[in-house]
Amino acid sequence: MRRNVLTIISLLLLPVLFGGFTRAGQSISAADKEKALRYLNDTRARLVEAVKGLTADQLTYKQSPYRWSIAEILEHITVSEQLIQANYLARLASAPSAPQERDSTQVDSMVVSRVPDRSSKFPAPEPLQPTGRWAPAEVLQKFLDVRAKTIAFLESSADLRGHLISHPVLGPMDGYQWVLTIAAHTERHTKQIAEVKADPHFPVE
Repeated sequence: MRRNVLTIISLLLLPVLFGGFTRAGQSISAADKEKALRYLNDTRARLVEAVKGLTADQLTYKQSPYRWSIAEILEHITVSEQLIQANYLARLASAPSAPQERDSTQVDSMVVSRVPDRSSKFPAPEPLQPTGRWAPAEVLQKFLDVRAKTIAFLESSADLRGHLISHPVLGPMDGYQWVLTIAAHTERHTKQIAEVKADPHFPVE
């Protein structure tokens, strides 16, 4: 199974720095859980800082009709995290068991290096497209509520390595890696918000 993981990584053409060995099914260490918690908290803080004090015009500004506004980016982040909670984390315990010989640290490194990297861009699946589900002024609080649930899941879950659910691009991932993906996805789109704010036509206060 280790060969399968390496194959996934090579297909994604990712240079990964290999760390220590963690056997599937073992509880993650307190240090690893703290690392994921810090990543969730840090990416939340950076996102909040990125949108702090923005006006309605700034939240809804679009660089073109085909680009997302900051409010739409926030909606996408929030809906994506909700979907991971409902479709992946909620059914993790009944998912197939992870092989004992699986080297999970390689996938951990792949997630935190690949997901935030905006050198590769692709359209979001239709269910994750922003549709104006919430008013622009409400979206940040929706995100904060969803992130609180992710943090509660991480803090209350003991077996985050024991089961695998496949990501459509990244391949088989355990619960810990899905949590890392949530934080990494927020980091990716916080960078996108910075790109919108850097546009020369972005509204000034």
